Amino acid sequence: MSPLPAAAERWLTAVAPFAPEVVVVPEGSKTAADAAAGVGCEIRHIVKSLVFEVDGEPVVALVPGDRRLDTGLLAIALDGATATRASLETVRAATGFAAGGTPPFGHATSVTVVADQGLDGTATLWIAAGTPNTVAPISRRDLLALSGAAIHPLSTPD
Repeated sequence: MSPLPAAAERWLTAVAPFAPEVVVVPEGSKTAADAAAGVGCEIRHIVKSLVFEVDGEPVVALVPGDRRLDTGLLAIALDGATATRASLETVRAATGFAAGGTPPFGHATSVTVVADQGLDGTATLWIAAGTPNTVAPISRRDLLALSGAAIHPLSTPD
């Protein structure tokens, strides 16, 4: 097996002692559907880490793969007026990772993280592990604990 990409290794170092088994998805896991196909799970068990700006401040919203983030609900959850998609530059500056591979924790800066109330608590969830080709399994409990995410209604059906 080939070594992990540098960004995945960097993420593993940042989140130690949490040490998940990082899975490389050769076809890519840039979309929730791609990730689900790559690991053989339901799309709802993929956690999308979406970087937005609420009133100009970067935030990470954790949303099930079968749901769509509602920017109005995100703004309300953070007592903000507006929520807009972060630029690729903002994603990298705030998290240290590229869009499409942004993990829910282990970021380069202290970023507010919120989680959708629809994240499944009964199954293994899959999160991005630093690159668009790497994912890692995690329980809902560990995801919330490690990310520090507050739970809010954030999404609508996709």
